[in-house]
Amino acid sequence: MLYFSIMKTTILHFAIDVLPEEDGKGYYVIVPSLPGCFSQGRTVEQAITNAQEAIALHIRALRRHGDPIPRQERTVHTVIEIAA
Repeated sequence: MLYFSIMKTTILHFAIDVLPEEDGKGYYVIVPSLPGCFSQGRTVEQAITNAQEAIALHIRALRRHGDPIPRQERTVHTVIEIAA
């Protein structure tokens, strides 16, 4: 008899903020709903890729310690222009 298990994958959504480094040589990423989770990269794309890895590692650590995983509500962030 063959026994196997199927791992259920949960898709989580997290808003990130991608900010230019002060020296202009890359980008810094913070994950507001995961305090202490941040990353960086030379390009926006690299910073986002690195942030995905940082988020996965952060969640793995939370699970390992039995801590709850914060849920991110779907939000829309945009920039608006105001004449002043």
